[in-house]
Amino acid sequence: MALVLTEIDDGVATVTLNQPGVRNAVSLDMNHELDTAFDTLEADGSVGAVVLTGTPPAFSAGANLDELLAATSAESLEAIYAGFLRVAHCPLPTVAAVNGPAVGAGMNFALACDVIVAGHRAMFESRFLQIAIHPGGGHTWRLRTICDRQTAMAMVLFGERLDGQRAAEVGLAWKCVDDDALLDEARRMARRPAGTPRELTMAMKQTVIDMGAVTDSAAAVAREVAPQAWSMTQPEFKKRVAALKQAISRSN
Repeated sequence: MALVLTEIDDGVATVTLNQPGVRNAVSLDMNHELDTAFDTLEADGSVGAVVLTGTPPAFSAGANLDELLAATSAESLEAIYAGFLRVAHCPLPTVAAVNGPAVGAGMNFALACDVIVAGHRAMFESRFLQIAIHPGGGHTWRLRTICDRQTAMAMVLFGERLDGQRAAEVGLAWKCVDDDALLDEARRMARRPAGTPRELTMAMKQTVIDMGAVTDSAAAVAREVAPQAWSMTQPEFKKRVAALKQAISRSN
């Protein structure tokens, strides 16, 4: 059985973690298949965005415990991280459609995406505290980047878990939707960047990421000016501006 399923429709790739018998636990074999899947998607010019989800009943319920116990070195831990880091380093826009528990290393899969959309059955739990292991894979940094300090502390240090609605309330998820509508909503969001030239959306994503290290207005303007000027020379910009001008003219 394939541990990772891939489906492409209308420029959007849906990647599904597919080991429901172990609630899509993070494993070395799954990481290998994810790496191959993302290499293929990034090489396919027809793919403009990616939705990541899990085969029910879970999104991903954490690391394979046997592999975790056997990870006695930094190198072996990094091998466990490799799957969600591959998602995090994807240059295409990514949406996590969290349809069930996202726990520990499995929660890192969600944190690795650009946007998280949660179903009501979603459950986010750091769980490192509960098994007496320090967080890894950039978990605290990603969580702290998305949420405020108090939310990160509550989840990591106090073991609080959040359902989909609460995750949306504290900013961990962009929104919480009915479970039956989850994949459709994630794909709807993904179709917007997928319908735009991928060179532009990849540049925009990288700019947003780079802004994390920018501390003043002048540096922010300087970071944006070159890619903005480049985008204005592209045919799609001229086409869309012409269409907008025509629409404004018709409305007057």
